[in-house]
Order: sequence, then structure tokens, then C-alpha cells
Amino acid sequence: MVCANPETWSEKAKVSICVEGGSDVQFESLTETIDIDIGDKDIEAITTTKGGRLVKYTPQEMTSTTLEAYPLEAGTATGTTGQGFFDLLNTQDATQPISISVDHTRCRYRMAVLWTNDSTNTSAHGAVASGSLGLRVVTCGFFTSAKPSFTDGVLKWTVMMKAPPFKKDGTANVNVGSCNATATMTALAAFTATVNGF
Repeated sequence: MVCANPETWSEKAKVSICVEGGSDVQFESLTETIDIDIGDKDIEAITTTKGGRLVKYTPQEMTSTTLEAYPLEAGTATGTTGQGFFDLLNTQDATQPISISVDHTRCRYRMAVLWTNDSTNTSAHGAVASGSLGLRVVTCGFFTSAKPSFTDGVLKWTVMMKAPPFKKDGTANVNVGSCNATATMTALAAFTATVNGF
């Protein structure tokens, strides 16, 4: 069922995180805030002796996505519901009790954030049906920090993923898509070393 079209996206969003070659895991039930800083596509001006300006393009900067979340565990041993974040920086421990040591492992991830009024949608990487609205931001990159804080007497983790704008072959690592009520937004394809899935 779809109620009246929203005037803003508010209150709810879905978050899927997928390791390259793996399956998507949902993290919205742990997440309080999502901040997406899409990299600037900046320019500079070169002053000419006539007093004019020549535009010089600068390479687009990285996109960073920051989550503030409240996990009860160090990581996600199994399943499609996220339980913790420290294994996004290091090698996953798939057995209980979970024990994750820092290491030299760096895995590439895809994060999808979806806002939708489609009540049949169950995940950020899933399809949004025709007749519904949806807005999805997808970034592919590496988790660079996972920091716990108990400052306010509640354990909160601040987690950041950074994505360069392009892969080595020039393929985009960042995608923003949407659908209005006249079209279906398709589910993301499998995330592999050669395909980002959007």
C-alpha cells in the first residue's frame, strides 16, 4: 500500500552494506544518522595578463559516508541483519564469540542508502515498485574508521566509508538514482570486482 506522496524524505531510511563478492547486509535498525558528503567537482581560475580568467578543472574529490549507530556486537557473524561494524575494517569472525583483531585486510564495499514510500520494499538494495517513490545513493569504496564513544553514557559507533569517484578503469563508484510513481527502480545487481551493480 502506498499512502499520499511524501513532501520530504524524513524519519526512515534503509542502509545496505555489501562486501565485494558477498551478500547485502541491512544496518538501518542500528543506525541513527547518515551523512553523505559527495566529493566536490571543483574548478580553479587562472588569471591571464588581459585580466580574464581561464577555468582549470580539478579532479573530483572522494565521497564519504558517515553513520552514527548503536550496535551491541563487534561485528556481524552471519545473516543479513547487521550486528556490528568493526569487521568492516578488519577480517570478519563468522563464529561466536566474535573476536576481531586489527589486521592488514582491506576489503571493498558497496553501501546503498534508500528513502522510499514503497511498503513492499525490504532493503536499500532492493527494487522500488512502480506507483511508489524512491531515492537511492550508492557508493563503492573502503571503510576507513569505526570509532566507539561512551561520552554520553550510551555506546555509539561513528563509522566512515570513503569512495573515490571512479575505479581504475574510469567506471563510476558513486550513483544517485530515483523513481517517481510512473517507473520501477530496479534492484542493485551483484557487487563484484568488475561490476558495481547500479
